[in-house]
Amino acid sequence: MISYAISDPSTLCFDHLDQDLERFSQQADMILYRDKKSDHYPHNAKTFLKRASNYPFDKILLHSDYQLAKRLGADGVHLTSTQFDAIESAKALGLFVIISCHSYDEVITAQKYGADMVTFSPIFATPNKGEPLGVAALYRLTLEISIPIIALGGILTQEHIEQCQIHGASGFASIRYFQRH
Repeated sequence: MISYAISDPSTLCFDHLDQDLERFSQQADMILYRDKKSDHYPHNAKTFLKRASNYPFDKILLHSDYQLAKRLGADGVHLTSTQFDAIESAKALGLFVIISCHSYDEVITAQKYGADMVTFSPIFATPNKGEPLGVAALYRLTLEISIPIIALGGILTQEHIEQCQIHGASGFASIRYFQRH
């Protein structure tokens, strides 16, 4: 089961970046550098990629900016649910592409455009993300989709992870799970 850490300013601080990356690397196969509010994202992304490459992550991704991801040598990009039109461009650059999806139709579109993987959320209750889709919806998707589906949203415990796995997820992604562990 793929374990995908989504960083944000609550889980990653550049003042102790190596300590945070070490903590993430103990639990995560893949990691995303995400900071939606930083005025210094390109500079921080460069530092993040350089330092994260010292740890055994299978994939190190940047958030939403596929051109920056390519320029800085990231393994890939995690696109937002408003960036379906960028999937083909990111793939053309040789990037591994994950896109955030929140409905059946979005997952179908992501697969059609060539995404390597999708996050599907929210599975469980999570602040400010609306009504959870639940593990039954996750399971229905896995019966029709050939690309890996990563469960996201409200995953805080090992029990949540196990429920996602039982219901067909290829992995799980979280912010708060990695904050706690």
